[in-house]
Amino acid sequence: MSKEELLEFDGVVTEVLPDGKYRIRLDNDHQILAYNAGKMRKFRIRTGVVDRVIIEMSPYDLERGRISYRHKSDRATVPASHGSNFRRR
Repeated sequence: MSKEELLEFDGVVTEVLPDGKYRIRLDNDHQILAYNAGKMRKFRIRTGVVDRVIIEMSPYDLERGRISYRHKSDRATVPASHGSNFRRR
């Protein structure tokens, strides 16, 4: 295994923590702490509780990881509002 190889696991978000971190329960029942990848932050991909995600982890630290993908869910989405109720004349 080379130094650059990452381990990938599937999991479910169980808790959203402050500062953009998430508590994830992997499919093998381990709990880890994870954060969003840079592309997910750049394109403002939101991750919530009970979302299925793919985690990238280093073989050196198996307690932390990076969320690299959020699976599209069948949950009903709330339409985004465009700010306040201000009406332009």
